[in-house]
Amino acid sequence: MAAQILKVGVNKIRLDPENLDRIEDAITKDNIRQLIREGIIWAERKRGISRGRFREHRKSKRARGRGEGSKKGAKGARMGKKKLWVHKVRALRRHIKILRDRGEITNREAKELRIKVKGGQIRNLKHLREIVQQIKRW
Repeated sequence: MAAQILKVGVNKIRLDPENLDRIEDAITKDNIRQLIREGIIWAERKRGISRGRFREHRKSKRARGRGEGSKKGAKGARMGKKKLWVHKVRALRRHIKILRDRGEITNREAKELRIKVKGGQIRNLKHLREIVQQIKRW
């Protein structure tokens, strides 16, 4: 009955050996529920599978074979040109938006910078920051 109430298997149920006489007297579900509330009957906790070894393995796997000497194939073999472009452009546009929201550049300057990004005139974030510095000096 206790297994049914606690929704676990019979082998997971544990009984307090000091209160066996009270457990023997319990014949209804209400009696069993009362003993569960008092802590005389309880269910053993579920035992999981440790993921520690897996995490360790994944960490070492991630680091392995990433150096320059292990790379094979053309420059665009690992990540396509278009993916790299999209990644770069999104980062630049995000940065322009942040600068505009902070008030470091005006809306008109932000629009001009976006056009330059789209045209490929701005190479990377460092280059964008240099251009923003030039704009501020004007």
